[in-house]
Amino acid sequence: MSITGECFCGKVTYKIDAPLRDARSCHCSRCRKIFSAQASAYAEVAPGAFTWATGEDQLNTFDTGNGFGVRFCGNCGSTMVGVHNGAVHGVTLGCVNGDPEIEIGMHIFVGSKAAWEKMPEDVVQFEEGPPPKD
Repeated sequence: MSITGECFCGKVTYKIDAPLRDARSCHCSRCRKIFSAQASAYAEVAPGAFTWATGEDQLNTFDTGNGFGVRFCGNCGSTMVGVHNGAVHGVTLGCVNGDPEIEIGMHIFVGSKAAWEKMPEDVVQFEEGPPPKD
């Protein structure tokens, strides 16, 4: 299975050679701002499975602290990936092409969601971050 993705203008593209995992939507105020939406839609990538296909030189990085950050297209502004200590940690699902065969499994930081957002009743929600992985 190969997953591809691209920014809005198409100058930056990537390929992932493994299934995505741990898809989530974060509703904290920082994610709302960096994704320009009510929440993020994000899935983790297996180490070594991600490669930039075109346009890596078009990317800008914003450091969000503690070794984490995001990379976005310097031309159109699409938030493409999350990074940890310089390596791609995960992808924004809005930039994935086609069906990545994953669904949002949890909604995190719903305790700080926007006042105007209504959460569906049938989704897994956490007031703050997700529980620790075993």
